[in-house]
Amino acid sequence: MLLPVNVTLGAVLVALLLAAAGVAAAAHLGRHREILIAGIRAAVQLAVVAVAIRWVVGSVPLLLGFLALMYAVAVRTAGRRMTANTTWWWAGAPIAAGVVPVVAALLLTGLVPVKGIALIPVTGILIGGALTATVLGGRRALDELTARRGEVEAGMALGLLDRDARLEIARPAASDALLPGLDQTRTVGLVTLPGAFVGMLLGGASPVQAGAVQLFVLVALMAVQAVAVSVVLELVARGKVHREARVDVRDQSP
Repeated sequence: MLLPVNVTLGAVLVALLLAAAGVAAAAHLGRHREILIAGIRAAVQLAVVAVAIRWVVGSVPLLLGFLALMYAVAVRTAGRRMTANTTWWWAGAPIAAGVVPVVAALLLTGLVPVKGIALIPVTGILIGGALTATVLGGRRALDELTARRGEVEAGMALGLLDRDARLEIARPAASDALLPGLDQTRTVGLVTLPGAFVGMLLGGASPVQAGAVQLFVLVALMAVQAVAVSVVLELVARGKVHREARVDVRDQSP
């Protein structure tokens, strides 16, 4: 076992969580409460999943329901990170556009069987990657459009369509969302040994098998994230995802 599940592990986890929150508070980052809540939620959720997964892996309907729950939580999380208004639900489009084709290809080719023990972790990794890319891409695009609103309006004044004017400003910023995945892939084996690789080794797989699985995960994640960023950028450019509160013209009538 890589980490023994005992009182010592619990104490170290608590100390690390308090340290993370303490540093954030001391540096006035404004996220110390979120760090504490996130750590507590993670512990509770993983405990529930650890118990529930025994039943999920043995039933296709439960498996599909669990995957749908993962997707719904990812959409809600990504959407609310981008905007507080009702356009948050559009976050479902980039996540689905990135994850569904990859998972479908894996199932159709037989690389991943329709079994919870294999499908849940693979799909979870891909959904998590799409969530991160959607949040980073969407937030950066929206932030850039807010900060450079004058340039967007200038582009429109020169004859550009609304979508094209927004794309010119938001595209470079949104593309930065791909950097974490690119850096992770570039430095794999040199800087870090990711979880899939280590997990396969601990599970008894050969180094070659572990390397193949990790390579697949990294390449699949890059594909998922590229699609997710492209779709969320298009949604922002078309005004489907925005931060402005839309005013009903009927409310402005005398």
